Amino acid sequence: MKISRIVLLAAAVAISVPAAAVAQSKKSAKNAQVKRGEYLVNSVGCHDCHTPMKMGANGPEPDMTRMLSGHPQDMQVPPAPASSGPWVIHAAPLTAWSGPWGLSFAANLTPDPETGVLRDFTEQQFIQAIRTGKHQGQGRPILPPMPWPAFKNMTDADLKAIFAYLRQIPPIKNKVPDPVLAGAQ
Repeated sequence: MKISRIVLLAAAVAISVPAAAVAQSKKSAKNAQVKRGEYLVNSVGCHDCHTPMKMGANGPEPDMTRMLSGHPQDMQVPPAPASSGPWVIHAAPLTAWSGPWGLSFAANLTPDPETGVLRDFTEQQFIQAIRTGKHQGQGRPILPPMPWPAFKNMTDADLKAIFAYLRQIPPIKNKVPDPVLAGAQ
């Protein structure tokens, strides 16, 4: 009887140790993926457009209290001037752009369930959006200055890492205005 308990205990330990190791391994892989995503977001310039700027000691710098929250909802932008050629005008805090396509705004990339643009995206839709230049991989075109033609060359692993990172950053409620397409103004 005593030997049976020892055998059962040994079997339970033998089963649970690998399961715990597998769980820890998955957690480590997810952490590595998120870290890779953070590295990529910081390296490819996502903050340059999606994080509103503030004036710092050395000029404009990202306002990290509004990290990746897009164009501020309370900031009004004047109507774009009539198109007269290949030009672009941007508005402070460097989150709105005007050009021959109309007026576009940097999206809120935070995981806010009401205002974050990725709230309804699956990982696959995010990858398709970057690969095709279309919202959710099938909707309206992603407008300038979003450099999706360059980003589409990233590997699936890199795009998955960016998506994983964006899913775990702090959510910020900020309803970015819809774009105003040329001719609709």
